[in-house]
Amino acid sequence: MPVLPSWRTDPLWDQFAALLPERPTVHPSHPLGCHRRRISDRIVFDKLLQLLRFGCSYQAIADTTCSATTMRNRRDEWIRLGVFARLQQIALESYDRIVGLVLDQIAVDGSITKAPGGGEVAGRSPVDRGKHGLKRSGMADGYGIPLGRVLAGANRHDSPLLALTLDLLDGLGPLPEDITVHLDAGYDSDRTRAELAARDLHCRIAHKGEKAPIQASQRWHVERTHAWQNAFRRLARCYERRATVVNASFDLADTIITVRSLIRRAWTTHRWDDRPMRRP
Repeated sequence: MPVLPSWRTDPLWDQFAALLPERPTVHPSHPLGCHRRRISDRIVFDKLLQLLRFGCSYQAIADTTCSATTMRNRRDEWIRLGVFARLQQIALESYDRIVGLVLDQIAVDGSITKAPGGGEVAGRSPVDRGKHGLKRSGMADGYGIPLGRVLAGANRHDSPLLALTLDLLDGLGPLPEDITVHLDAGYDSDRTRAELAARDLHCRIAHKGEKAPIQASQRWHVERTHAWQNAFRRLARCYERRATVVNASFDLADTIITVRSLIRRAWTTHRWDDRPMRRP
């Protein structure tokens, strides 16, 4: 059984392959031209999807078609080329063109997950007995489409990460004149309000000490986005130690989330040749 249905992986791979440079099957500089052929990029791509979805180790999914070393080397090559970040950007642009991002309502919140291996963006988790943990300050639009994230140690507070997270709005192109940012009580401070006022952003912040259902504002969209991301077990329990690799994993997961939402929402309004027979 495939890790993802074909209606989701096929468009992902088509765009991913278009971003890859041409590579010969056999290196032309080899004197005999008979050494081992280059593993297909599609095989490695499928292996990385399995790794992301199931959260297993590289050795666990390595087989005769692809070794763990090849997966790591090809992953690092694609990170250096910026393929994962570019893929997420293209997915966002496509979603905005076809469906439309709800950028007048933005939600920001932090989420702590486990990071047993430590690493560059890990810290002592205050909710896991001081074990290594990873915090992501995520931002989502009014529907829950992930717009980006800032990674930090689990011991970092949400509020200081807000400015870095809002800086990600600069890469989204033209923005609405009035933008409302929805935040939870962890951001209830004069510093947060001053930061938002300096950016000409409106805010709806839950007050400390006052109980209110999450449905009282649009903050629940980013909570749902965190749940979507945690469904990828490699993100819910991160063993990667380098920040570039962790960000690449999030870029790939966010791309899958965006493409899935795009296909589901466009199913009732658009027609294309390989459109699923039923709404996904």
